[in-house]
Amino acid sequence: MTTSGTAPAPPATGAPDLPALLAAGTTVVLWASAFVGIRHVGTEVGPAALTLGRLAVAALVLGLVLLARPRAAGPRPSRRDLPLLLLCGLAWFGAYNVALNAAEQRLDAGTAAMLVNVGPLLIAALAGVVLGEGFPRPLVTGLGVAFAGVLVIGAASSSGGAEAWGVVLCLVAAVAYAVGVVAQKPLLGRLTGLRVTFLACAVGGAACLPAAPALADDLAAASTGTVLWLAYLGVFPTAVAFTTWAFALSRTTAGRMGATTYLVPPLAVLMGWALLGEVPAALALAGGALCLAGVALARRRPAP
Repeated sequence: MTTSGTAPAPPATGAPDLPALLAAGTTVVLWASAFVGIRHVGTEVGPAALTLGRLAVAALVLGLVLLARPRAAGPRPSRRDLPLLLLCGLAWFGAYNVALNAAEQRLDAGTAAMLVNVGPLLIAALAGVVLGEGFPRPLVTGLGVAFAGVLVIGAASSSGGAEAWGVVLCLVAAVAYAVGVVAQKPLLGRLTGLRVTFLACAVGGAACLPAAPALADDLAAASTGTVLWLAYLGVFPTAVAFTTWAFALSRTTAGRMGATTYLVPPLAVLMGWALLGEVPAALALAGGALCLAGVALARRRPAP
């Protein structure tokens, strides 16, 4: 990872940016694994308590890394960075996680996936206007194809029931996700991904502190497996994956990076198959293929 505040320039047009690709790949694999962990932990730990526990573990891990490698932390944020840091931490790390955890207790996985994955479309729209990224044709086409794949996966795994409050929570999560990513992008031109992720975790965790008594009660009654899964969620899908995400985002546009998260639903289907014995329908596999094709299209650089 870069040790300066300025993000490293990506390679010339047409050349693959292998470090960014590896970072993005790490992120989507770990985020897909998070859905398996959330389904397990969510049976014994409440939505806000789960978010607090996950962010507390992540902030502790990242804080120790920053203490051990102060040069890797890069410059400290200035006053102009604080509003964006607060927005990123509150919207994405706080509100998104709480809303998604609560929604998954009210909706089946397929319906939740369809609704939450409005997020990358919102990211592309906001980034196109707010960040001046525009609307390149490969990105727009790829997002459409990938979202169609998510709809297919959702249709294959949905039970057909959708509680109204669960739908609202999913849409809140999608909006919070998009706002958080668009707020994060400018920060990565001045700060390292490691510092931004640590501070955003701290902000999101602080916002969830009212859930501390519930977290203590839930963990006291939880099984060892649940406690271990919560620790896993904090270390890998949060501390590691959000840092690799920030590194990759610093080297590409928010719209193209958001499109890569359409790889999460098909990977989550495959992991549920391998780890939980949840055999996917053939239609879900077809939807996964559409997601892969859409992400490949979205990440193509437009012709000069």
